[in-house]
Amino acid sequence: MNSPHTAKWRFKLGIAIICLMLGSWLMVPVAAALEVPGSKIAALSGVLFISNKILLILVIAVMGKAGFQQLKRSVFGYVSGLVPSMDNEVGPVRHRIGIVMFCLPLISAFLEPYVDTFWPGLRPNLWQAQVLGDAMLIGSFFVLGGNFWEKVHALFVRTARVSDSSTV
Repeated sequence: MNSPHTAKWRFKLGIAIICLMLGSWLMVPVAAALEVPGSKIAALSGVLFISNKILLILVIAVMGKAGFQQLKRSVFGYVSGLVPSMDNEVGPVRHRIGIVMFCLPLISAFLEPYVDTFWPGLRPNLWQAQVLGDAMLIGSFFVLGGNFWEKVHALFVRTARVSDSSTV
């Protein structure tokens, strides 16, 4: 069993390695800004992908099982607080807003290639608009509540059946 002092520095070293893993990806946009050839940027991305997997194994080895479990608890403890509750019923206005937020980015992404083919130059090619659409889609899950996620999940379960509680 590790002493508390040993476990503390090992946990901090593991966190530092994780920061190194995430920070190493900043080399890709820096290389692009320095106009490094695309083949070298692709090679760099491949090296980073593989090295990050190796560093993750190193993190687990350095932290030990207890430290890695503590890291998972703290990260997932924070994320679980953001997950929508399944207990609260979503009102009709919130449901309509959430459905628009859910459908609009999907329809827009579906129609983009056709708009670009039939009406070139009509649609502005702004990455900010695409990020907004992605954020809107993700935000729709929070607006629609936890029960909506169950409904989406049921789409992928072959034996799932629809049960409408309002007709009872």
